[in-house]
Amino acid sequence: MEHKMKGYLPSMDPEKLKALFEIENAFKAGQLSADEARQQIKERVGKVSAYHVAYIEQTMTEETSDECIREDVHAIINMLGDQIDNTMPNLPADHPIMHYLKENEEMKRLLLAVEDLVQYPMIKNQWLELYDKISQYPLHYKRKQNQLYPVLERKGFTRPTTTMWTFDDMVRDEIREAERLLREDQEDAFIKQQERVLLYARDLMEKEEFILYPTSMALINEEEFEDMKSGDQEIGFAFFEVEHKTTETKTESKPDEHENFANDLQALLSKYGYSAGGGDKLDVTTGKLTLEQVNLIYKHLPIDISFVDENELVCFYSDTDHRIFPRSKNVIGREVMNCHPRKSAHIVREVIDKLRSGEQDKAEFWINKPGLFIYIIYVALRDKDGKFRGVLEMMQDCTHIRALEGSQTLLTWSNGDAPATNEQAHGAEAEQAEEGEAEDEETTVEPITDITSQTRLKDLLKQYPILKSRLPELDPKFKMLNTPLGKIMMGKANVQTMSERSGIPLDKLIEGIKKLIN
Repeated sequence: MEHKMKGYLPSMDPEKLKALFEIENAFKAGQLSADEARQQIKERVGKVSAYHVAYIEQTMTEETSDECIREDVHAIINMLGDQIDNTMPNLPADHPIMHYLKENEEMKRLLLAVEDLVQYPMIKNQWLELYDKISQYPLHYKRKQNQLYPVLERKGFTRPTTTMWTFDDMVRDEIREAERLLREDQEDAFIKQQERVLLYARDLMEKEEFILYPTSMALINEEEFEDMKSGDQEIGFAFFEVEHKTTETKTESKPDEHENFANDLQALLSKYGYSAGGGDKLDVTTGKLTLEQVNLIYKHLPIDISFVDENELVCFYSDTDHRIFPRSKNVIGREVMNCHPRKSAHIVREVIDKLRSGEQDKAEFWINKPGLFIYIIYVALRDKDGKFRGVLEMMQDCTHIRALEGSQTLLTWSNGDAPATNEQAHGAEAEQAEEGEAEDEETTVEPITDITSQTRLKDLLKQYPILKSRLPELDPKFKMLNTPLGKIMMGKANVQTMSERSGIPLDKLIEGIKKLIN
């Protein structure tokens, strides 16, 4: 049976593919030298494209969890020599593949800086500045995993999901480990860790550029790449921002007979209460809501929700502004097992199997780190007959909830302001309000009289809590302050780093903050 992937690729001679597979195996086994392998490829195969290598990997080789890490891409490149046609078409600057390549170019530059710094006595501030930039790079992997891999899966190329994802996470973890050692002043271990960061990060980039991206260009059409752009925007980019330009063009046309009929029908239905407020009312068991209202409710929930049906396909996720982990619409319709790295796949498998069988009804997990507590629960969905209909995942950042103490029975807004009606409070409520005000006075931070480049963000937010919700007016990047990562960043960011991260000139940022405060 012909593999699904082959249907999306240019025609390939099965005999030549078989010959290439035999030569590659003999070379890896040490039975052929690189020169001998190149000669045989020239005689038996001819020119080889990146997608030929990818197709052989997908259909003819046994899959192992660490194969992407072990695969020596330098040796394969050496074996193919000038027989590999690895050229990429000229792509516009806003093409998704160009963004991956641009991120790689910046990461390569940063890794050269690492090589340079390790030669000199360690100055921590230099390394902190460098790793502040390097730590942005794992967004590159998030986009691959949530955007590029799902499209390749639909074309039958599942190896990136099942093997490269493991390598992605490994490089991400090596970067995180280097950051940890740097923060904890473990100088010798940190310097030694740079060898692993350099080796694995460069190796993975080479695999991307040699196989993944050229094969993606062969498998994915322009409409699919265009459709990918909005999801790329949601997850974000390392090192730079991208303005998303829609290609939709609106054309004016006169309403035809059918459109007039539809409008008349809609007006008639509305007259009798069957359509109002954004569409037909839906019976939601304990009320009636329009589809617009349902979507608004999901968007404003304080928790993130994902739904996987009984066929283990992702059908839905709530599109909240405070989303804890990246999601994009390419996840819809994807097998849930392909939405997780291989190292955690066995846990996902066990959870689904036990929820499906009825052995369990829910599974709880939590992530507890300094300044961050994430609660995750998976619940089995069953219909009135007890039949398994899927799994609901709910996730919430409970950091603020866990920090609450005592009781709050009076209305207080999120920015710390009490409503005007509080002055009408009587008896015990008035006494409690006075006590609260006294406590506030005791915990007030030293007032900020002037904003400079070194003014700390957390001090600004303590004195002016409203800034947290209004800073995105200056730049959308400041929305991240409402995410768990943003909460961690707030502790060490000052106005200077805010300027560098957002790209807003320092003087304009200070002026903008002052206007928001006033």
